[in-house]
Amino acid sequence: MISIRKRSETYHADSRGRYHSARGSLGTRNKDAALRLAHLLEIALLEGPNSSHWSELSKLLPRRTFRRFASLVGATETQLPTWKDLLETFKAHMAQRVTLGNLSQNTVDRYSHTLKEFEIFLAEQAVSTLRDIRKPFVESFKVWRIARIRSKKHSRGASGLPLDVAILHRAFSFAIENEMIEKNPVRLEGRPGENPEGGAEPFSPEELSLLRKYAEPDLLEFLLLRWTGLRGSDAVKLTWGEVHLSRKEIERITQKRRKRVILPIHSELLFALELERDRRHPEPTDRVLLNPATGKPMTRPRLYERIQSMGRRAGVPTARPHRFRDTLAVDMLTRGANPYDVAKMLGDTIETVERYYMPFVKELRERVRNILETGVGLEELAQKTPERVQIHSKKPN
Repeated sequence: MISIRKRSETYHADSRGRYHSARGSLGTRNKDAALRLAHLLEIALLEGPNSSHWSELSKLLPRRTFRRFASLVGATETQLPTWKDLLETFKAHMAQRVTLGNLSQNTVDRYSHTLKEFEIFLAEQAVSTLRDIRKPFVESFKVWRIARIRSKKHSRGASGLPLDVAILHRAFSFAIENEMIEKNPVRLEGRPGENPEGGAEPFSPEELSLLRKYAEPDLLEFLLLRWTGLRGSDAVKLTWGEVHLSRKEIERITQKRRKRVILPIHSELLFALELERDRRHPEPTDRVLLNPATGKPMTRPRLYERIQSMGRRAGVPTARPHRFRDTLAVDMLTRGANPYDVAKMLGDTIETVERYYMPFVKELRERVRNILETGVGLEELAQKTPERVQIHSKKPN
């Protein structure tokens, strides 16, 4: 016979038999739930070690309590899926998708970074089984992750947290698909990359002039970012085989969206690329950008650091590679390009261009203002209509 009693805030089970006894927390504050668990325990003990209820109880009871009661009849604990099990399976799944061309290696690298951070948090909390990873636990990870991001340089206010959470949500969705867990413990934090208070951050004309003035010894990086709008990941991986100087075009499949972009090479960038080619005599597989300090291929973190250093030299402390992309988009719109042209150039969508870049083009707003103030609108048409009716109603003499 199993009795229940409330101890502190949760209910506990107490089994006292002629030959054995056990007690332990049921892990619930609800009396009805506690009674149901106690009833299941009684049935499982009566049926012995082969009872089908032990598998269910292993998921419902605190681990220590389950072990105490299962040991009374010699029932063995079902091996519970661990984070390590999920991680190995999920990584194999991503590798398969890369092989099939459905996922880029750059995306896998970003996923791996987040999953590694979560693994560090699990180790600190001494948690390994998926059953112990619940919503409150994941919420505490978010707080931990924000503090960890902000402790580093260039954290930008932990704006990458929504992406971290989305990656974690996908991993646990994969666990549900493979029947490792029943519910996803991760609550999303909005759509990754969307910040209603943020958006595009183009350089001002003054900032751009200062950066150009102090671009050396990073002039090639400056010109490539300035006149192509490539993301940092694409800029550092650009090879000479993708640069067609005779056609005056750069042709590349972007890392993020896997879109083919064909970029006309601006005359200023063309001259710099020709000088670099003549100096290095590179192979088609060689990277275009080299780290001026080491002569080795530029990496994304080093590109970020080089642009930051350029910004400090120029007195533009907020200089980052992606701001050149924003600048090119706004610059093209200011020069009269339509959203379709800009989207094709950036390998982006028209919706993104309209949402993030067009609001920054003052000239477009001024053009609309001029049309509204000088053009013929509905009210003007209404005022002119009676005159036309009167003219046409006159009978010829």
